[in-house]
Amino acid sequence: MKSGVVIFAHGSRVEPANEAVRALAAELARRGGFDHVQAAFLELGHPDLSGAVARLAGEGVQKITVIPYFLTMGTHLERDLPKLISAAQTRFPGVKIHTTPPLDGHPRLVDILLDRVIHGR
Repeated sequence: MKSGVVIFAHGSRVEPANEAVRALAAELARRGGFDHVQAAFLELGHPDLSGAVARLAGEGVQKITVIPYFLTMGTHLERDLPKLISAAQTRFPGVKIHTTPPLDGHPRLVDILLDRVIHGR
C-alpha cells in the first residue's frame, strides 16, 4: 500500500510563512526518504487539505498520515480538522486518512526549547 504524509498547518497571509511549511514538508520527504509528502493549510495558504489529499491520491497513495503542525490541541484540531478529514474521506473513499497528535507533549519539544535558550537557534 502506497503511503503519503500531509503536514497540516494553519496558513498565513505572510507567504514566506507558508513557504516555510512547504520547505519543512520537502525536508521531511528528503530526510525520511518519503516519495509522497505535501503541505496543506487550513486557510490563507495553498493547497488546502482536500487539495493535498487529491494530489496524493492522484499519485496512487492509499494511506495518508496527517501531521498537524500545531503546537497544542485547540478548536482547529478538535473541530475543523475532523470535518476536513471526513470530507476528504468521502471524496476519496479508497484512501485511508489518519492524524497524529499535535506537537505538544512530544518528549523532544523541551529539547528544542532548551536549544533555543542555550544556542539561540
